[in-house]
Amino acid sequence: MEATNSYLESVKKQFLYYKTLGEKAIDQLEPEQLFVSINDETNSIATIVKHLSGNMLSRWTDFLTSDGEKEWRNRDAEFEDTIKTKEELLVLWEKGWNCFFDALNALQTEQLSTIIYIRNEGHSVIEAINRQLAHYPYHIGQIVFYAKILKKSKWTSLSIPKNKSNTYNSEKFSKEKSIRNFTDDELNKLN
Repeated sequence: MEATNSYLESVKKQFLYYKTLGEKAIDQLEPEQLFVSINDETNSIATIVKHLSGNMLSRWTDFLTSDGEKEWRNRDAEFEDTIKTKEELLVLWEKGWNCFFDALNALQTEQLSTIIYIRNEGHSVIEAINRQLAHYPYHIGQIVFYAKILKKSKWTSLSIPKNKSNTYNSEKFSKEKSIRNFTDDELNKLN
């Protein structure tokens, strides 16, 4: 029981951390930069957000009772450039994350071994969460990398800045050993 409670607490913090990273990257850009696509094979940040939101809404709506690939989802349309404003982008971002966190926060530890389906493939709830814990940070990493490329002025680092590892490590090792999630300090820095 302890490990499953710890697991749920840990993944909630990690998802919140990655959500915050994405927001802090988006915040550093001018609105028009959110719609830049370098070539035909890349997606703009707006398109990545649209895809993330579509995935979250599909996977986490009726999470325990219906297939995670909803009939109403049009995944291919998620990659069409239809978002026109930063405000529209942020509405989609929040809609997806709210759906996701509502489902995650409603989970009980005894449901973690329940089998759910994504495209008729059975996953335990833990496997489904882990699948998304790989998928969402993959796209958040794209957003952060893209934002760094597009940023016209100085980039504010969202992790350990270049040539600051020793300072970061000194600060960490100056504290007493403790059991805590790595995101605790990182989220405080980002907020």
